[in-house]
Amino acid sequence: MKEGIHPDYREVVFMDMASGFKFVTRSTVATREKVKMDDGKEYPLFKLDVTSESHPFYTGAQQRIIETGRVEKFRQKFARSAK
Repeated sequence: MKEGIHPDYREVVFMDMASGFKFVTRSTVATREKVKMDDGKEYPLFKLDVTSESHPFYTGAQQRIIETGRVEKFRQKFARSAK
């Protein structure tokens, strides 16, 4: 490999902001913050909005559906034109 052209490939902590779940993996992602893990080492920190620990598809949580009456409004609007 050529020197000086490749990004820094190192261990990084990815933290799920929704659940607080953290995991360490190797990455080239640019980070500004650092965090100390349970093993006593300090790693660069990258914050994530959603991971498999908090996403409803993976956790099995049911999504709330709020009915706003759009279907009824649609039927009322076009019921007049169908006659």
